Amino acid sequence: AQLKNERPSLINSDQTILICFLYSLFSNLLYIILYMLIKCIYLNQYRSINHRVDARSLCLYRWYYSRTCQWSLGLTITVVLLLAFVERPTSLSVSSDPRYRTLTWEPPCGVTESIEMVCLIIFCLDLAVKSYLIGWDEFRKGKWLIGYTMVISVSIIDWVLSVSMVCDEKLRVRRLLRPFFLLQNSSLMKKTLKCIKRTLPEIASVILLLALHLCLFTMIGMLLFAKTEDSEKNGEWRLHFRNLTTSLTSLLVLLTTANNPDVMIPAYSLNRAYAIFFVAFSVIGTYCLMNLLTAIIYNQFRGYLLMSVQTSIIRRRLGIRAAFQVLSCLGDIVISVEQHHFICMCSFQHPPLPQYNSPILQRLQVIFSHYYLNIFGNAVALVNVICICTVLVLNSEKSTAERDNNILEVMNLCFILFYLFEMCMKVFAFGWRGYLSYRNNIFDGLVTILLLVTSLCYTLLLCFPGPSYHGAVSLWEMVRLVNMLIVFRFLRIIPDIKLMALVASTLLDLVKNLRAFAGILVVVYYVFAVFGIWLFEGAIKPPPGIRYGNITSNFTMECGTYEQLQYWPNNFDDFAAAIILLYDVMIVNNWQAFMDAYSRYTTEWAKVYFVCWWLTSSVMWVNLFVALILENFIYKWDRSHSCSVTDVERIRYETTVQLMFKGQIQEPTEEELLCQLHQHPHLHLQ
Repeated sequence: AQLKNERPSLINSDQTILICFLYSLFSNLLYIILYMLIKCIYLNQYRSINHRVDARSLCLYRWYYSRTCQWSLGLTITVVLLLAFVERPTSLSVSSDPRYRTLTWEPPCGVTESIEMVCLIIFCLDLAVKSYLIGWDEFRKGKWLIGYTMVISVSIIDWVLSVSMVCDEKLRVRRLLRPFFLLQNSSLMKKTLKCIKRTLPEIASVILLLALHLCLFTMIGMLLFAKTEDSEKNGEWRLHFRNLTTSLTSLLVLLTTANNPDVMIPAYSLNRAYAIFFVAFSVIGTYCLMNLLTAIIYNQFRGYLLMSVQTSIIRRRLGIRAAFQVLSCLGDIVISVEQHHFICMCSFQHPPLPQYNSPILQRLQVIFSHYYLNIFGNAVALVNVICICTVLVLNSEKSTAERDNNILEVMNLCFILFYLFEMCMKVFAFGWRGYLSYRNNIFDGLVTILLLVTSLCYTLLLCFPGPSYHGAVSLWEMVRLVNMLIVFRFLRIIPDIKLMALVASTLLDLVKNLRAFAGILVVVYYVFAVFGIWLFEGAIKPPPGIRYGNITSNFTMECGTYEQLQYWPNNFDDFAAAIILLYDVMIVNNWQAFMDAYSRYTTEWAKVYFVCWWLTSSVMWVNLFVALILENFIYKWDRSHSCSVTDVERIRYETTVQLMFKGQIQEPTEEELLCQLHQHPHLHLQ
């Protein structure tokens, strides 16, 4: 219109029309490219836009957040965390049991230290790039970056001290600080940690109520089971209520049901009315207060995580708004930006079926591509598993040499031939691309090929017998491998049962999308394992013997103790063993045996360590994980409850934290976006 008013003669010019067309095309391409760039940088990662925006800094920003650079940084973090397994005390031994553990290889001084210094240099470069991109003003506001600087500095100082002492230092402080590198590298992990910190007051209120409940029943128990003149009636006092510490410990363990009903048997044997005390304690503490704690964690943590997701959504909208604002300022083009978030759910299309000219082949294609073929294959797999189970039951009392595996192998061979036939027919019906477009077919095909290869190897061993029977791979081991693969193949029925498919997909989503929570659990395990090694390394000695020397006076074979239960491999003598011991305590089955043993071999204060780990892992983290499983499952149930089995298979979305709270997220207004946009430290808009 402007050209027509000012220079009408140019309207008919092909050159002018071409220039206008190219200008319009270039502008639209520029918008598309910029949008895709912003999508790659901000939309998928929800990162902040408060960084330098000049050309040089943007190139550095794109390089830093490239897949190669981020994978390299992740690999560095993994390496520095894994150093704890090879550092002294090393975990490079077959067994952690001190009765069977031999002298292990210790890395020479300087080997692990050199690897660690390379990692620290990479972390210094990472800190330098981050600091440059956001500027000094933003750096001073970032608590995580300041902490990053302090952790690197302390680690380098401790490294220098370690090298100067020829790796003979008692404590390595930097080992305790290594999990920080994992935390600061994940934005979602930071948000999760922040949410946990904000949830702690609500958790502390319930824990305080639990402590009050525990103290009240401890005093009542000490009054009920006081020492009397009749020694035969002092069993409960002698075992569980001798003093305040023993009474608290006994009832605390009862709160986890680990020592039930052992703790009440002495008193219950004398008078059945004493059971009222223990039942009341368990009902109030275990079934009321502990479940109340789960409900509070679920409710409060979900609310705080929603606030965190809301902040991430604002960052995403702000990134889009800033991109178009820059274009508007540069090109004097007014752009109307839609503030609602559009999610493109691209439906996955399977490749078309191959075309056959023969009517017979077409009819066979319809038969072998039908859904009922999968049902028939599942029925055959079920019959195969039943046959294996029957043979195993019949041979359960026989040794390996007495078993006759020929019948089982003949049956397995028949089933394997059917599986191979089924795979070939599906390839014929769908084509290679169509066959591989189904995840179930990929699973079935891989297992079928492994079964075929294993059966051929078994046949070769059977036809050409030799010393390999007693070597690395024997006939019986081949039979077990074939049977395990067949049982594993039976898992193909999971996608065909709606509720089972829903549960399985929930577990897969937990693995894929809840990595931040698993990362924090790794950090907690790491810190407690390091503390455990510092406090209890070599505290418990093995039983007396020729090779082990004298045993301490704390040794006892009383039923239910650490020694009587043969828990020797569970110790804090190296990092790997400490991890397994902490896991055993988190399960809370017989965790009182570990607490009792280490309090006997060290001091009574050792109980504080185990109680803190129980509160952190079993009380808080397990309840938090249960709450997240409930949230994820409820979300998927609401999305898939009205779908058929085929619809569930066809759903291609992933449950992310953002999608879980999509219904509760509030979109930011235009005024809020502009207000934050004009506060950008490096972007000065008119």
